[in-house]
Amino acid sequence: MIYFVATPIGNLKDITLRALETLKEADVIFCEDTRHTIKLLNAYEIKKPLFACHKFNEAEAAAKILERARRGENVAIVSDAGTPVVSDPGNTVCKILREAGEPYTLIPGASAFVAALVLSALPADRFAFIGFLPDKASEKKAVLEKYKELDLTLAFHSAPQDVDKDIKAMYEVFGDREAAAVREITKLHEETKRFTLAQGLQGEKRGEYVLVVEGAKERQSPLNALSPKEHIQHYMAAGLEKKEALKKAAKDRGVSKSELYPFAIDL
Repeated sequence: MIYFVATPIGNLKDITLRALETLKEADVIFCEDTRHTIKLLNAYEIKKPLFACHKFNEAEAAAKILERARRGENVAIVSDAGTPVVSDPGNTVCKILREAGEPYTLIPGASAFVAALVLSALPADRFAFIGFLPDKASEKKAVLEKYKELDLTLAFHSAPQDVDKDIKAMYEVFGDREAAAVREITKLHEETKRFTLAQGLQGEKRGEYVLVVEGAKERQSPLNALSPKEHIQHYMAAGLEKKEALKKAAKDRGVSKSELYPFAIDL
């Protein structure tokens, strides 16, 4: 069986009992960086053969994982921190396993962007995780444009050397919004700083960041300045039937059609 195993994002105690059990029972472990994973295994006295599975050899590693699983071995796959595949290597492996019809499962665990969402105090009922932005300024802005109109909280990963450039690009595309920068999550120096995109994030940038940004505010239609009756008449004058005009006016104003119906009776 093949197991993708989530590992701690900082504090080594943030590993589940099931994850430890899976790693102990694995015949082999494929990891993003053997030097990093060995520290986790040593902390829990786990000794297993380690093989690399990173973004430069994923297809090759996937073939080996598939071969071992079909020999009846238990294979665990981990990244340096958090959940494999999510802003980490593993997506190519998943695709190859799916195409080969080979089953696999996930042992869930700590997640940096979920922790940051909670710590940010921004709305968490609906959100989108975007991950790392491209390096080139033009490509960075092109990605941000896709999410400009979303009225939900956005979460981004950002390396310390990219934080200022990422925030600048967000301000240029989104305009001013509330935001929070969360770093060193689960570690001794965990920190959450709240700021606005116009202000930028002050101070030295150290450690990996999750930037959490307020979603787009609902835009009010300029037609809402009209009286309800004039609003409906505007759409009828544009050629819509009264029923459709009523529907569009109600949507603009964020009310039910029945609430506006009395204003349309004599139109």
